Amino acid sequence: MALEIEQFICRSDNFGILAHDSETGETALIDAPEERAILSAVERTGWRPTMILTTHHHPDHVEANLALKERFGLTIIGPAAEAGRIPGIDSTVTEGDTVRVGKQAVRVIETPGHTAGHVSYYFADSGVVFTADTLFALGCGRLFECKPPVMLASLQKLTALPLETIVYCGHEYTETNARFALTVDPTNPVLKERAKEIACLRSEGRPTLPTTIGAEMATNPFLRAHDPVIRRNLGMEGASEEEVFAEIRKRKDIS
Repeated sequence: MALEIEQFICRSDNFGILAHDSETGETALIDAPEERAILSAVERTGWRPTMILTTHHHPDHVEANLALKERFGLTIIGPAAEAGRIPGIDSTVTEGDTVRVGKQAVRVIETPGHTAGHVSYYFADSGVVFTADTLFALGCGRLFECKPPVMLASLQKLTALPLETIVYCGHEYTETNARFALTVDPTNPVLKERAKEIACLRSEGRPTLPTTIGAEMATNPFLRAHDPVIRRNLGMEGASEEEVFAEIRKRKDIS
C-alpha cells in the first residue's frame, strides 16, 4: 500500500507534511504550522487534505487548524490529553489507537516529554513514523512539560520500531544538533561522516530529513545514554541511563 509524502518548510524551520494514500486518494496533514505553505503544497500536489493528525498543542503546530478546517471541512484529530488546547479538534486519540488514512492503518504512540500529551503517528504498513517534536534527527525536543525520564521512555518506545523505519520530524534542526552531538560523542566515526553529509545538504539548501530509526540509534546522543564512550566523555561511567540522558539534555539546552 503506497504512501506518498510531501515534505515542505513552514514558518522558518517547521516541516509541513502531506501524507497521501495513493490507492484511495485520502490525504492527511501532520500538524498545521502555516496556512500559506500548506495551501501551496496542496496546489502543487493536487492532494486535498481530509484530516489533520495533530501531535501536540504548541502554536507552531496548530496555527492553521481553524483556517484549514473552514477551507476544506477536514477532521482534526489529536491527543486526548491536550484536547482543550488544540483548536478545532473533532476526535481524540490515546496510546494504541488506530486511525485510518485511506487504507493506511496509523498507530498512535504516546510520546510525552516535549509536552505532556504529545503523540507520534506510525504508518506501520509503510514503515513511516511522524515524531514531530519528540525525536529529531540527532536530537530530541526540549522538555517543557515533563521530566527527563518521561522523554527517555518515549524515545525508547520509538527506538523499539524496526531499524528501517523512516522518521519525519517537526523541525529542520539537524545541523545544529550535529554540532552539539559531536561535543559529547566526538570519536564516533558514523556521526562524523553524517555531520559532513548534513553540512553539505544544508549548504545546498536541501532538507536533512527524513532519517531512520537505525541512523538515529547509531548517531543521536539522546538515544545513546547507555553508550560507554559517551558516559566516559561526560565523566558519568557509573550513572544511570536517566541521569546520563538528563545531563545530555541539560548541555544541549545551554549550548
